[in-house]
Amino acid sequence: MIKVLNVISDTNIGGAGRVLLNYLKYADREAFDVSVALPRGSALRERIAALDVPVHEVDGMADKSLDLAAVGKLKKLIRAVGPDIVHTHGSMSGRIAGRQCGKAVVYTRHSVFPVSPRVKKGLGRWLNKTVNEHYADRIIAVSPAAMENLTDGGIAPALIDVVMNGVEPVPPASAEAAAAFRASWGIGEGELVLGILARIEAYKGHNDLLDALKRLRDEGRPVRLLIAGTGAFEAEAKAHAEALGLGDAAVFCGFMKDVSLFLSSIDVQMNASYGTEASSLSLLEGFSLGVPAVVSDYGGNPYLVDEGVDSLVFPTRDTEALAGCVRRLMDEEGLLASLSAGARRSYAGRYTVEIFARRTEEVYRKAWEGKHHG
Repeated sequence: MIKVLNVISDTNIGGAGRVLLNYLKYADREAFDVSVALPRGSALRERIAALDVPVHEVDGMADKSLDLAAVGKLKKLIRAVGPDIVHTHGSMSGRIAGRQCGKAVVYTRHSVFPVSPRVKKGLGRWLNKTVNEHYADRIIAVSPAAMENLTDGGIAPALIDVVMNGVEPVPPASAEAAAAFRASWGIGEGELVLGILARIEAYKGHNDLLDALKRLRDEGRPVRLLIAGTGAFEAEAKAHAEALGLGDAAVFCGFMKDVSLFLSSIDVQMNASYGTEASSLSLLEGFSLGVPAVVSDYGGNPYLVDEGVDSLVFPTRDTEALAGCVRRLMDEEGLLASLSAGARRSYAGRYTVEIFARRTEEVYRKAWEGKHHG
């Protein structure tokens, strides 16, 4: 049995935390002995403990990739737990501690963002390559776009495995519950309901969605946009919707605890991100319910969807092209139904948690065999 200690620095349950929870639920417990190190007081603690996975709280690494004081504490923990592999999620401290303890180290790159010119060439590239290759036996990239970020910084492709995220299928809400939810927002029969389930941050593209919605409404099209979530850009997005005169065409639903009800109540899921988009878990959850997507071509989005099969793709920040995708869904007979069926097939064939867990464990075996045999 291979012992794996996961190290995550998040205090809240973000994308990396959700990915870790999904893996732990479906880990092969006969082949892998898994445990987790996280900051004291992290919201992940109870969720992980409920899965009968040992949890170790560490002081001093909360929401920090690198905390030199935490390195020593992690080294002490690693020596006590005795893992074969240290798998880090946003924790350089964990990678350093794992390497200094002589363990195989796996690192997951969960995000995609423009690579700094300082690490694309010269000394910066050499330093980035040297540090990352020294402190990882294998690197997991959650999409080909994440892998491109890594290789743009000089890291050898042979060190990287692309493992697309997987999600549990979302149980559908009843037709009655979905109808009641839509009615509660004044949505009538025959309206196309678009939805976005994401933090309300500028780079998530909410204003681009609102601009496209304005174009469609000015054409007299019966289309509504439901916006689920909260975030730092919420006030600005609401002000933009008001300035556009969208009224009840754009509905800010707030934080949605019942993701199933939201996804069961929309026709299309939207993703207009233009920053840090690697692998949208909410898009995959929508796919499990047969909800197709309209997405920007930024980051990991084009690798996550199959254009014309389960989704439509538009050039990032091109609001006219975005509106054009919605027009197609409204005007081309059978397109929405075809994409919906394609979304279900894509989920079943590529994005189940079982597929994700087994591919993650293939990386663990690579890391362990490479370390074990020198």
